[in-house]
Amino acid sequence: MKNKEALNSFISSIFAICLGLLFGLIIIFIANPNQAVRAFSILLQGGFYRGIKSLGLVLYNSTPIMMTGLSVAFAFKCGLFNIGTPGQFIVGAFTAVFISLKCTFIPNSMLWIAAVLGAGIAGAIWAVIPGILKAFKNVNVVISCIMMNYIGMLAVIELVKSTIYNAAGAESYSVPLEKALPRLGLDKLFNGASVNIGFFIAVGLCILAYIILNKTTFGFELKACGYNPDGSRYAGMSEKKCIILSMAISGFFAGVGGALTYLAGTGKTLAIVETLAPEGFNGIPVALLGFSNPLGVVASSLFISYINVGGNYMQSCNIAVEIIDIIIASIIYFSSFALVIKQIMNRRRSRKLVGGKE
Repeated sequence: MKNKEALNSFISSIFAICLGLLFGLIIIFIANPNQAVRAFSILLQGGFYRGIKSLGLVLYNSTPIMMTGLSVAFAFKCGLFNIGTPGQFIVGAFTAVFISLKCTFIPNSMLWIAAVLGAGIAGAIWAVIPGILKAFKNVNVVISCIMMNYIGMLAVIELVKSTIYNAAGAESYSVPLEKALPRLGLDKLFNGASVNIGFFIAVGLCILAYIILNKTTFGFELKACGYNPDGSRYAGMSEKKCIILSMAISGFFAGVGGALTYLAGTGKTLAIVETLAPEGFNGIPVALLGFSNPLGVVASSLFISYINVGGNYMQSCNIAVEIIDIIIASIIYFSSFALVIKQIMNRRRSRKLVGGKE
């Protein structure tokens, strides 16, 4: 049953991707018919267009959206829609940068570990607030998460100004390379790409989330309370505890995503702008395309990163980079049709089971 469910999800995702790419090809033809075929070919080559370095860019760019996608997917599996990932992401990012720059008493070899854990805890705390409001006052978690996004964004701006502000650029100071995530020689392996240990941390957390949700009693309780609160209460489970813990774990993943992004040693800084972190919202399509399966999140984040890299290269054909956003949006749009296909396939299988044919 589970294998067939996974196969149906995979087929549905492939269907959505193919339709989205076909729609993207039409858009490219409209934008520049003379270069459309060449541009689409570059898009499909994506992470292989310029050899091993392009592949390194795919791995590097997939890391933040893998973590925010995992955050959304984990909460959704537990019956909650965590749209607060932008706020949790930026709060985690600030915490990581602050620890790296200010906690000089920690050796550099251990500093990145403290920064990543601190960022995860900060993200968890930020996500727990909507969780508590939902658990004890039944406040809609979507509304409270949206409000926490803006509170987090503005709070980080003020904290940056008062602690790690670089007046020369109206931004925070960047994390120096000696305090950044270890690259383990990956930058040399991928010909100068910024890929580092963060990618493997992200994949490891996705695997851990899959094990928690599918192989432990704790994960079963989280999912049960999300899908059927009344039945779970009757079985003796604490609905309030499950809601709070689900949001905390989800926020932890988003916070770690912020740390892995800003500790990469690429000079990335926290800008003083009143704009929500795009990495947080980009995690939503990653989760949807991966059908909220932590392992599916790994695949979908790599795919979206892959076509983003190809989309950047398309600019050599006088194609606006914004077209790649249209293609990704269309893929997510067609994912809704993919869900319909998946439901039809599941119903057909259920009828066969009832009829005794399987």
